Amino acid sequence: MTKRPRERYLYFQVSAVKVVHPRRRGSTRISAKNQVTIPVDALRKAGLRPGSALRVEAAGAGRIVLAADDDPIKRWAGAFTGMYPKGYLKELRREWRA
Repeated sequence: MTKRPRERYLYFQVSAVKVVHPRRRGSTRISAKNQVTIPVDALRKAGLRPGSALRVEAAGAGRIVLAADDDPIKRWAGAFTGMYPKGYLKELRREWRA
């Protein structure tokens, strides 16, 4: 009886490897959905917080400016509280209706 040669198999584990490129601090990238993550240091220096309203303006090729959206009504609402004595405005409105 002849001895059969033993068969040898090589097994390889195949896995997808994501190559991560190091980024410079303070830089970001535009996603496929046109979203950008702004670095925390830049947000803090600009005084912006989550929920801040921003106005986006194009400032030439490769340059975008984000500016805080200033709403004068929100800024001045309630600024003159206590300016008139209690009941003064109701009395004034009654004069207008008469």
